Amino acid sequence: MELTSTRMVPAPVAMVWQALNDPETLKGCVPGCESIVPDGENAYRIALVAKVGPVSAKFAGRMQLADIDPPNGYTLSFEGQGGAAGFAKGEAKVALSAEENGAATTLSYTVKAQVGGKLAQIGSRLVDGAAAKLADDFFVRFSEIVAVRAGVVPVTAVRAPPARLASWVRWVLLALLLAIVGFLYVRSAR
Repeated sequence: MELTSTRMVPAPVAMVWQALNDPETLKGCVPGCESIVPDGENAYRIALVAKVGPVSAKFAGRMQLADIDPPNGYTLSFEGQGGAAGFAKGEAKVALSAEENGAATTLSYTVKAQVGGKLAQIGSRLVDGAAAKLADDFFVRFSEIVAVRAGVVPVTAVRAPPARLASWVRWVLLALLLAIVGFLYVRSAR
């Protein structure tokens, strides 16, 4: 699977970068996230609970940051296991750029991932819908938290219709990867 998207965050690049590197902020934005803890240099362990259609499991994984260029971007490699539910592994490239005279930030990402096990067997419509919801929930929460920190009164969350992916698994992985990538990137920049 490959997914590319761009989101606007109503805060300066430095503030978005800091939030993407704050484990507590990310933990609060990733649906079902139980923990994000350091695991070596520019690496983290993450645990989360996710339900995709009839498949529900606790996933444990590891993220490693590379090509770190504060506050512009980084590359995040990840792998995770969900027991009988399946596995995910891949890479995400994240880039930040200033918009609106520095008052907002464009967050762009490209994710390449593979999934296996029961997750890969679930129908693509179900997987696409769940992944889209997870990604949307993450970005709405993240944008609202960062906007409040920037002193911007967030407009009632308007959720854009999610882009369609080839499978639901892609969306789930994307949401998880973005959260992990952001966290790792911020932590490695410190």
